[in-house]
Amino acid sequence: MPLRQVGHSAASLARCSGTPNGSRGRKLAMSHTEERVREARAGLWRLAGPWWLMLITGIAWLIISVVVLRFRLTSITTVGVLIGVVFLGAMVNEFLLASVHVGWRWAHVLLGILFLVSAIWAFANPINAFWALASVIGLLFVLYGAFDIINSIAAREISGTWWLGLVAGILLILLGFWASQQMFPARAALLLLWVGFFALFRGISEIVIAFELRSRQHA
Repeated sequence: MPLRQVGHSAASLARCSGTPNGSRGRKLAMSHTEERVREARAGLWRLAGPWWLMLITGIAWLIISVVVLRFRLTSITTVGVLIGVVFLGAMVNEFLLASVHVGWRWAHVLLGILFLVSAIWAFANPINAFWALASVIGLLFVLYGAFDIINSIAAREISGTWWLGLVAGILLILLGFWASQQMFPARAALLLLWVGFFALFRGISEIVIAFELRSRQHA
């Protein structure tokens, strides 16, 4: 047998004998990678915190939605108190930013103090806070809609449903212009509906996430 044929036959045998080992190695590498991915996901689910805390906050949002959507004086008071809570959260956020950003620390501290004063005012006069928010709800909807439009356009390269945000932003802007032309009672009713349904959907989503978190953490 010629030397070239002998070499070709030996190489063919080596490839044939090496194919199972190569595929077995690839399978082991893939299984190892998948195991690491599962461990990383499990770690993230554990870092999410206790599932029952998310369940409690979801139930609290549902209670808030029921109170707000009853359209009574307690609804107005509840929304005013929620405004104070939002101001408190903004205050904490500004003080945290002040501890990180050295150059603009004075501006964040000033905003934090303003948010603190606004929170105290909202807690002391929740009804007045509600009517103050109702008076500018049209402007808030316009700003919120513009923010949604900007975000949706920026995400059009990575999201196939970016147009939903665009449509929602346009509708919010139209709603904001409509609300700006209405009298105070219509603005107040719109604000109650917005806060009530926001709390309702937020509560449902947090309860669903809580049970999913429970199943993931106990898996």
